[in-house]
Amino acid sequence: MGERVTDRELAIEQEYVAGLYARLDAMREEAGERLVAARRADGDRETAAVWQAEVTRLHGVEQGLCFGRLDMRDGRRVYIGRLGLFRDEGDEPLLVDWRTPVAQAFYTATAAAPQDVRRRRRITTRGRTVVAVNDELLDPDGAGDGSLVGEAALLAAVTAERTGRMRDIVTTLQAEQDRIIRHGADGVLVVQGGPGTGKTAVALHRVAYLLYTRPHLRTRGVLVVGPSRVFLDYIGQVLPGLGENSVVTATIADLGPGVEVSRVDPPDVVELKGRAVMAERLAAAVRSRVRPPDDPVDVEFEQQLLRLDPRACARAMRRARETGLPHNQARLVFEREIVDVLAQRLIEDMETVVLTDTGEAIDGGSADGSLGEAELRALAAAGVLIDHDDGPRTLLDETDRAALRDSLIADSGVRAALDALWPPLTPQQVVGERAEGWSAADIPLLDEAAALIGEGGDRVTFGHVVVDEAQELSEMAWRMLMRRCPTRSMTIVGDPAQTGNPAGTSSWDRVLRPHVRDRWRLASLTVNYRTPMEIMAATADLLAAHHPDTPPPRSVRSTGEEPWRIGTTPAELPTVVADLAEAHTDGHLAIIAPSAHIGSLAAELSLSIPPDLTGKVVLLTPDQAKGLEFDSVLIADPAGILAGPLGHNDLYVAMTRATRRLGVVHLGQPPAVLSALPELRPG
Repeated sequence: MGERVTDRELAIEQEYVAGLYARLDAMREEAGERLVAARRADGDRETAAVWQAEVTRLHGVEQGLCFGRLDMRDGRRVYIGRLGLFRDEGDEPLLVDWRTPVAQAFYTATAAAPQDVRRRRRITTRGRTVVAVNDELLDPDGAGDGSLVGEAALLAAVTAERTGRMRDIVTTLQAEQDRIIRHGADGVLVVQGGPGTGKTAVALHRVAYLLYTRPHLRTRGVLVVGPSRVFLDYIGQVLPGLGENSVVTATIADLGPGVEVSRVDPPDVVELKGRAVMAERLAAAVRSRVRPPDDPVDVEFEQQLLRLDPRACARAMRRARETGLPHNQARLVFEREIVDVLAQRLIEDMETVVLTDTGEAIDGGSADGSLGEAELRALAAAGVLIDHDDGPRTLLDETDRAALRDSLIADSGVRAALDALWPPLTPQQVVGERAEGWSAADIPLLDEAAALIGEGGDRVTFGHVVVDEAQELSEMAWRMLMRRCPTRSMTIVGDPAQTGNPAGTSSWDRVLRPHVRDRWRLASLTVNYRTPMEIMAATADLLAAHHPDTPPPRSVRSTGEEPWRIGTTPAELPTVVADLAEAHTDGHLAIIAPSAHIGSLAAELSLSIPPDLTGKVVLLTPDQAKGLEFDSVLIADPAGILAGPLGHNDLYVAMTRATRRLGVVHLGQPPAVLSALPELRPG
C-alpha cells in the first residue's frame, strides 16, 4: 500500500515539474531570441546586456528548479522554487520564488504555529526527474487522505556525500536560519555561530533575498569577501543556483592597490600591521613629507631667478591643507598658490614697465632704460609679443597672465621646486618600498596610504557587502572594507573561536563601533547541522581550555563513528598519511596539516598545490580549510598546528570540517587536548 501511495505521489509531482521545465524552456528560448535581436541592433548594448543577464539567470536554476509544495487549509497548493514562473502575465504563479512572503511558511511553519499550512512537502529532483517526496503534516485534521510519504529531508541533506563544491540550503532552511536571511534592518548584521551552523549558506541566501527585495542593489552592486580564493571557488555555484549572477567575489588582497603578495610576515609583525593605530602612523608619514622651508627657495625660470620666501610657502601649504583633500590632490592647490605667487612676482616687475614707441622703458625696467632680456624671455615663453606700434600701454592683459601661469607650471625648474616642497606620492612610498615583496598584512596599509594620497579615486564601491570568516579581518582590513561600502550595509558572518589571524578579532563591537557606532545587530546560530555529535564531543576539551565561555553548537545527528588517533614519527608521517588516504574509499577526504608539512605530503600523495577541491583527496592548511566541509578529515601533526600563534583555534577549525569521520596522526605523544581520543591499532 505504502509503495503504491509513493508511486502515485511521485507521478503527480513528476507531471507538475515537467510542466515547470517546459515553461522554463519557453522563457529561455524567448530570452535567447531577444538577446540575438538586441545584438543585431547597432549600439543597443544596454538591451543586449539585460537579455544576457536574463539568459544566464534562467540557465542557473536548472538544478532543483522546484523543491517544495505547501498544501494550505483553504485547499490551495503553492509550489516553491528557485524563481517565480507564470503561465501568462496576471495568472496565478505556477512556481513561487522562495524569497517571497508567501514562501516563508515553507521554512517557518510548525505544528504549533502552522501559518495556515496543512502539509509541507519537500520535492527532491535529479536533473528533471522527481526522485523523492517527503511530507510533514502540520494540521492533524488533514491526515485523512492517506497520501503522506517520505522521510526527513534535512537528515538526507546533511548526510549526503560532499563534492568539493558548496550546496545551497534553500530546500532545507530551518526556522532560525530563515529569520536571519529575511532580517530587514539596515546597517550591519553580524551572524555568529559555531562550526556547521550554516553561517556561510545563510549569508549567501541573505544576499539572494536582498537582491530580490531591494532591486536597487543590482545597480549599486553586492560584494562577497572570503578568506581565500579556495573558499570563493568552493561557494561559487551557490548564488547562480539561486538565480543570482550579479555578485562580485573577492579576497581582501584582491581589493588592494594592484600589488602581488609574495611573502609571509612573522605573527608579531602581522599583529602590529593590523592595528588601527597604523592609520595615524601612515597619516603622519604623509604629513611629514610636506614642511615649510626655513630659508628662501630659489626657482629658476627661463634663466631668471625667482625667489620664494618661507612665509609664502607656509601660506600656500596651509591653504592646501585646509581644503581637506588627500595629499596628491591638495598638492594641486599648493601648486596653484605657488604658481600664482611666482606669476605675480613676474607680472609686478613687468607691469611697472611702460614702453615708448621706440621700445624704451620710461617707468622702471632695466638700468639702461630698456626691458631686460630675462623679462623678454619670460614673456616669450608665455607667448606674449611686444608690439611697439601702439605706444605706451600696460604690458599684460588677463589672457597674457593666464599664459604666463601655464608656462610656469610646465617649466621643469618650477616643477622641480614644487616637487621638493610638496612631493607627489605613491602608496608604496608611504608604506615603505619592500625589496623583498609585499605580504598580505601590507595590503590594508597600502590601501590606507592610497586613500590618504588620493590614489583610490576610481575605487569601486558597493551597496551591500558580505564578509565571511569575518573574525580573520584586522582593524586595518576593516577600514579598507568600509571604504568599499559607504552605506555601511553589511552581512558579517564568523566565529571568534575560529580566529587564526594574529591580527583578527575576539570582539565584534571593538572592530565595528569605530565605523558604525551602534548600527549593528548580532544574530546567533546555535544548531550544528554538519558536524556529528561524536566529533563535537572530541573538541570539548580544546574548546573548554581556550574558550570556556563559548558554548558549542548543538549537533543534530550522530554517525556512530568515533574519532581516532594514531602516533608516528616525523620521518614516517608522509607514508602513514598516504597509506591512510589510500585506504579511504568513501566520500571526500581532506588532509589538514601545518604549512611546514604541505610540500612533503603533496609529493608523497601526488596532490596539487594549490588544492583542487573537486578531487577525492584534498591537502589543506587550517587557514585554507576555513568555511569548507568534507565527508572525512585526517589531521596530520596536530601539535604543529597548535604551535601557531592561535593554534588552538586552528585545530578547532580542522577538527570540525568533517560531516562523518575524523582521524588524527600525531608525532610522538598526542597533545593533551586530544589524549582522550581512542588510539587506532594497526591491522
